[in-house]
Amino acid sequence: MSSTPHPAPHSDGAHLPGARNRTVRTREGVELAVAELGDTTQPTVVLVHGYPDSKEVWSQVARRLADRFHVVLYDVRGCGASTAPKPLRGGFTLEKLTDDFLTVLDAVSPDAPVHLVGHDWGSVQGWEFATVKRTEGRIASFTSMSGPSLDHFGHWIKRRLSRPTPRRLAQAAGQGARSWYVYMLHTPVLPELAWKGPLGKRWPKILEKAENVPGDGYPTPSLPRDASHGAWLYRDNVRSRLRRPREDCYAHAPVQLITPTGDLFLSQRLYDELELWAPRLTRRTIPAKHWIPRTRPDQLSDWITEFVTAHETDGSGSVRETAPKGAHADRFAGNLVLVTGAGSGIGRATAFSFAEAGARVIAVDRDGESAARTADMAQLVGAPQAWAETVDVSDQQAMEKLAEKVAAEYGTVDVLVNNAGIGVSGPFLDTTPEDWKKTLDVNLWGVIHGCRLFGAQMAARGQGGHIVNTASAAAYLPSRALPAYSTSKAAVLMLSECLRAELAESGIGVSAICPGLVNTNITRTAHFAGAGPEEREKLQARTSRLYGMRNYPPEKVADAILRAVVRNQAVVPVTPEARGSRLISRLSPTLLRAMARLRPPN
Repeated sequence: MSSTPHPAPHSDGAHLPGARNRTVRTREGVELAVAELGDTTQPTVVLVHGYPDSKEVWSQVARRLADRFHVVLYDVRGCGASTAPKPLRGGFTLEKLTDDFLTVLDAVSPDAPVHLVGHDWGSVQGWEFATVKRTEGRIASFTSMSGPSLDHFGHWIKRRLSRPTPRRLAQAAGQGARSWYVYMLHTPVLPELAWKGPLGKRWPKILEKAENVPGDGYPTPSLPRDASHGAWLYRDNVRSRLRRPREDCYAHAPVQLITPTGDLFLSQRLYDELELWAPRLTRRTIPAKHWIPRTRPDQLSDWITEFVTAHETDGSGSVRETAPKGAHADRFAGNLVLVTGAGSGIGRATAFSFAEAGARVIAVDRDGESAARTADMAQLVGAPQAWAETVDVSDQQAMEKLAEKVAAEYGTVDVLVNNAGIGVSGPFLDTTPEDWKKTLDVNLWGVIHGCRLFGAQMAARGQGGHIVNTASAAAYLPSRALPAYSTSKAAVLMLSECLRAELAESGIGVSAICPGLVNTNITRTAHFAGAGPEEREKLQARTSRLYGMRNYPPEKVADAILRAVVRNQAVVPVTPEARGSRLISRLSPTLLRAMARLRPPN
């Protein structure tokens, strides 16, 4: 092996700005183009690209990691600025790709193990590197995304065919349908002609339209040649490994699996039994499609940083384990979540649920002390960081300042929960204009301000996100006792539906949560229009007793909020009465109108 600081000879392979470029030569004579960023004294992270990419697919992730780590990228043989083996047939086996990986390691980190990260075929290679004996001790951790081990895949297929059930056969058939491109790439000549012809020219537009991958200099001009050479990755490996998978294919390093839930090429079911092969496994899921190094670089960088840091050994060789244990930790760990009305009730419970899942939490409430208590307790239950902000959501200028501060100090919010709200009850003719204004300012305009300001930041970042708006079963359950409150919540529900349609193209989900009777302090602070002080006190006490007897805890609403984000649900009735009234509103709205005429008990 030899190494030189000069760029590799192919001019159509792009180089990363600010990177230190060199070429390493394998014993076979293949020249591999290597780029390095960051401080070489820091832990080394090696990023391996997939098909039909070159190392530039990692450019956004690499720049974010370079502040903390020594980041290494290289063009796989035959791609980018690396040379191709001669002949091509038999030159792309996993054994030879492992030789290349070790050659790069000898050049960039000869004395210390590296942290390996792979996407697509980079991940397929990574599984090989992390499970063969000759790399043992050279890999400190492995982060896999969108690329299974061919050996594990082979065993997965064999188990389903040897003990067939309708469910197992459906899983195998489903993955077989997703793998249509694999069959195409095994055909002779045609893939090369397609990539060097119309497919190569149209590929950037296809990625932009199908996956919202921005056209910012990626893919590189070497794409047609890279894709043509890369077809041999499939031809040299897939059939042989699926037919005869290795038995000794256990990962000898900790593994972090990042699964895009919208991956069009790989079923999530492929990884159901992965703990059999990777006993030290951390799972993450992300609501995105296949090319997450381009569409979700912030989240990937955060997860890679957390995983690498957790698996760097101290002087005694022990490993620091920091993975959160709460529900949906695979989805929300490291996310930035902002919750309004977080000082009590549903807002506080929601902040705690996200904190238990490992999210960073911003607790917002007009009561600063309550917000601070929520933030302090959020850290105790699992949030790596939590902050409190004192803001009245009905104040446009205050919300604009909050959005500016959050963007500058904490980053772009991944999940926004517009939960702040007030209760108001009483006949329409007794509800004053001031009552209407206060109700709409908080319940509707507070949601509008949050969606407008933080939604714009999510859209500008271009990496998706989710907005949750707390509406109510009153949004679709008319009542003569709640005209102002029901109107405000119905407006929140329709706003959520409209936003969901508009923001879908930006990868931003929107959910409206519609609880029924939930035991929170909203009843103790509710305003009763037309009632005097004594009557108001009696009404508050009676309503509080009713909600207390119902005793539906806000923690269940918080659970529903997290599930709604994970599943990207549009409208979520939470309590039994909310679900029942939602069903009646669709099947028999006349019945609901009749029920709305009933007077509340005195």
